Amino acid sequence: MVSGSGICEKRVVVDARNHMLGRLDSILAKELLNGQKFVVVRCEEICMSGGLVRQKMKYMRFLRKRMNTKPSHGPIHFRAPAKILWRTIHQAWSSSSRLKAYEGVPAPYDKTKRMVILDALRVLRLQKGHKYCLLGKLSSEVGWNHYDTIKVKLCYFVQSLNTVHVLMHFA
Repeated sequence: MVSGSGICEKRVVVDARNHMLGRLDSILAKELLNGQKFVVVRCEEICMSGGLVRQKMKYMRFLRKRMNTKPSHGPIHFRAPAKILWRTIHQAWSSSSRLKAYEGVPAPYDKTKRMVILDALRVLRLQKGHKYCLLGKLSSEVGWNHYDTIKVKLCYFVQSLNTVHVLMHFA
């Protein structure tokens, strides 16, 4: 058991739908450093505060950053939502092998219990009326080509299986 969090499972599957990106990655980074293993599914449904146009402009500025002398040594700019989440958890570089992130819900995790982290939910953290955008939509705007494929698979999955989410609260 990880001290202080109340998690006693070997591997926790987190459904990232409607979670705020910064809150989610700070909570996951802290737990990863404590030794907990996480699988994050539906990364394309993660929310970011601010409108899509603003987030796209920020990401385009990030894409322009590179090493002057040899750009292949410079920062690697991921377009997939799962890889963007993986990169934002920068505190846990040494424990990145304990984190797995996926777009959609892959086959081994579609029948397992998925957790929701209350401290990172959009409905509890973002004030009403404030703009937000989805990480999958932002990724598709900056070069990720699989948003429509994942969206179709996800719609089929939601229609075929209605699961109950167990809420998890970190102290």
